[in-house]
Amino acid sequence: MIKLGRISYVNMAPVFYRVDAEVEEVQGVPTVLNEMLVNGDLDTAPISSIEYARNADKLRLLPRLCVASEGAVDSIQLVSRLPLDEIRVVAVTPESATSVALTKVLLPDADQVPLGEDADAKLLIGDAALKSAFEDPTPHYDLGRLWLERTGLPMVFAVWACPEPLAEGLAELEDALVSSVRLARAEPEQLAYEASERYGYPPGFLARYFEKLRYRFGPRERAGLYTFLELARDGGLLDTVPELRFVQTTGAAIA
Repeated sequence: MIKLGRISYVNMAPVFYRVDAEVEEVQGVPTVLNEMLVNGDLDTAPISSIEYARNADKLRLLPRLCVASEGAVDSIQLVSRLPLDEIRVVAVTPESATSVALTKVLLPDADQVPLGEDADAKLLIGDAALKSAFEDPTPHYDLGRLWLERTGLPMVFAVWACPEPLAEGLAELEDALVSSVRLARAEPEQLAYEASERYGYPPGFLARYFEKLRYRFGPRERAGLYTFLELARDGGLLDTVPELRFVQTTGAAIA
């Protein structure tokens, strides 16, 4: 049975809406799943884009799936009372390597310290970012929107990777995950209701949030990923920009 990693945030709800496959599901925050995947403890999982690039020699990608946004994403927020150009220290979450790297790309002159230390701004991701947007009146800067303003491209936060040697059945599992996303898109009200029951946010809020997320790993998403990795390399966060190596599958892309 395939060991399938699942990020423990609400953004995974469409991918896991109706997965018609026998899997062993393992939940965790992105950095935990990153480590498990690279160590071969999972057969496939979404992995932070920057961590995929750092370990690309050991991994292959599912060609049709990613986690991206073209503009505001809501669940990756920089919280600060200062204008962006005055931020000198950012307290960053330990949960997401890509968001930390993206913050450095967008604010190259700002130092980074662990979350909880004194800083001009704090980086929140996932459900903590969504919750903060509800409860904290401090200005929030959406990193997906900032990235689009800078590059004109989608931001790919995570890709679906598989360690070598590849497990049996990955092509069929990708079909099942893609089908789940398609069904979730076709039943937005039911998706929002079920996600609300599980994660506790209002269904209307979640329906709007899911509309902002992209799971199709198409040409624009790949261009956005390459641009992010190039800028990360230029900023000293990555040694080289790897070639994207894919698992051989034959299914149609997500619409």
